[in-house]
Amino acid sequence: MAAATPPSGTGPLARREARLAWGMLAPTIAIVSAVIILPLLSIFWISFKPISLADLRAPSPVVREALRGRPAAPGDAARIEYRLRNSSQTKPIRNVTLADDWPPGLAVREMDGRCTLDGTRLFCDLGDFEGGQRETLKIPVTVNKEFFDAGIDPKATVPKLSGDADNILLNGEFTLENFRKVFDGKEFLQVLWATAFYTVFGTFGALVVGLFAALLLNRSFRGQGILRGLYLFPYVAPVIAVAFTWVTLFDPFSGSANALLVQMGVIDRSINFFGQRPLALIMVTVFEIWRYFPLSFLFILARMQSIDSDMYEAADMDGASPFQKFRYLSLPQLLGILSVLFLLRFIWTFNKFDDIFLLTGGNAGTRTLTVDVYEQAFAVSNIGAGAAVAVVIFCCLLLFSWGFFRYISQEEGL
Repeated sequence: MAAATPPSGTGPLARREARLAWGMLAPTIAIVSAVIILPLLSIFWISFKPISLADLRAPSPVVREALRGRPAAPGDAARIEYRLRNSSQTKPIRNVTLADDWPPGLAVREMDGRCTLDGTRLFCDLGDFEGGQRETLKIPVTVNKEFFDAGIDPKATVPKLSGDADNILLNGEFTLENFRKVFDGKEFLQVLWATAFYTVFGTFGALVVGLFAALLLNRSFRGQGILRGLYLFPYVAPVIAVAFTWVTLFDPFSGSANALLVQMGVIDRSINFFGQRPLALIMVTVFEIWRYFPLSFLFILARMQSIDSDMYEAADMDGASPFQKFRYLSLPQLLGILSVLFLLRFIWTFNKFDDIFLLTGGNAGTRTLTVDVYEQAFAVSNIGAGAAVAVVIFCCLLLFSWGFFRYISQEEGL
């Protein structure tokens, strides 16, 4: 009986090819994993640390050296001053030492008990520095002729300081206080509500407006290319320019929109569109829809133009209305690209920071989770709390992505 032939792709040659392929991909996989995983792990690490903006740099002793007394001739008296301080206001530094090379021609008149001079080499053991401690070390000297002959500035040599201090980023101190601060009180629910409203309505609005724009331009007419180019303007224009334009346009004192509405009799007095609740949140959501619908428009239009026109001709012969052709022919063909756009736009909108910050600064009920990261980390100088909010954002998007690929993508065959 003849031996059974191994299935295609499972023989020794196929296995060697697979190992070679994985070996060639390994450096790329390692680099991409490092770029993605390491920052993510660092954010998780910082979120459990009691760290402020000032703690990002480990405490270190700082020194400034100066020759006081302005000696002008040999035999004049002067003094060497070292102004020392702890760079941290709260963390101590242990075993602080100072080492410096003096120029020749300086004779010590009275040495500090913590210091010794070996030739021109000064060494001082200054002990421990508490948080925020400042100290001035003064050493009286007599200036000799050799000093003037050498012509060396005492500040030309840089003193060397050393000391032991805990690096809060690397020590074993952890806390849940950052997450308690994030989840405590009604403020977090307001931030979460603003984020959900902005993300959901901004995403669906961009998809719906992009779909209508694609339907309008899915036909040939004169000026079609110019109109398509105009549709792309909100997306390609610099965000700071369009945001400033919107703020100016809807300004309650000098904005054209308010002036027009008052003259038309629609409103009695000017409205602060970006300064009052809940209108400010609605306005930044409308801005999100207006700015990012062109992306949906491009993808949807490209997919619509790839649909076979024979189906529409057959539907016309059967007497189908335009709505029936859209409902039963176009929409099923567009569900795949709409699902992908929904996933991308949801994630991007959830992570959006610059639009809201430029329009309102996160005020008037428009403070989303991403704006909260900035407020906690830089406005309040609490890096740990900002990282904790970033972890919350990551978990929300991870949960959304899991639900999308678990349910929606399977229904659409993605």
